[in-house]
Amino acid sequence: MSKPLIGVSTYLEPSASWGVWNLPAALLPAGYHRLVQRAGGLAAMLPPDEDPAAAAGVVSRLDGLVISGGPDVEPVRYGAEVDPRTGPPARERDAWELALIDAALASGTPLLGICRGHQLLNVALGGTLLQHLDGHSGTPGVFDHHEVKPVPGTLLAGILPDPVTVPTFHHQSVAQLGKGLTPSAHAADDGTVEAVELPDAEAFVLGVQWHPEAGDDVRIMRALVEAASG
Repeated sequence: MSKPLIGVSTYLEPSASWGVWNLPAALLPAGYHRLVQRAGGLAAMLPPDEDPAAAAGVVSRLDGLVISGGPDVEPVRYGAEVDPRTGPPARERDAWELALIDAALASGTPLLGICRGHQLLNVALGGTLLQHLDGHSGTPGVFDHHEVKPVPGTLLAGILPDPVTVPTFHHQSVAQLGKGLTPSAHAADDGTVEAVELPDAEAFVLGVQWHPEAGDDVRIMRALVEAASG
């Protein structure tokens, strides 16, 4: 049986360095493709396309989709004014990844949102974001860790039945939930929504606020890969 093809959205950076080169680059931390591979899938990078309408054709060739972490979602996407603590926009990524999410939801393609991807899933379904909260990130460039508690009876609880300590780095979170979404995990310390899912969807649809690619727990990615294998 062939391994399912899992697409992972990428960063798009104006300048990146390797060897003697410093050039614009589509890039992705290696933890993402390695986690897909460890979970039994084949990883394909999906850099932003200048034409977001291409997303449906891309998703049609995938067995599963991961929307990766990254910069803050531009507040105009959810009808909010910019908080001074919100980072600069990544408009090409916003447009492309929202189109990927829409295409996955329309086609029933299994979908996992990670950190920014979790937030974009909420925005794609009409939800809003809290633009700043403290205590969910470490020093710049270093993941923090905290405990999350799955909500009993949810898809996530079937994957992670017990509270778990997770790698985390974010300063924004879900505020008003998008249409049809339900919270499936909360931070143990302050109750922040740490996971959302779409229980009425025909396919696997899950967003997690933490970074499974930065840890050793493969269960969430394996659940996506298994859904994509079906």
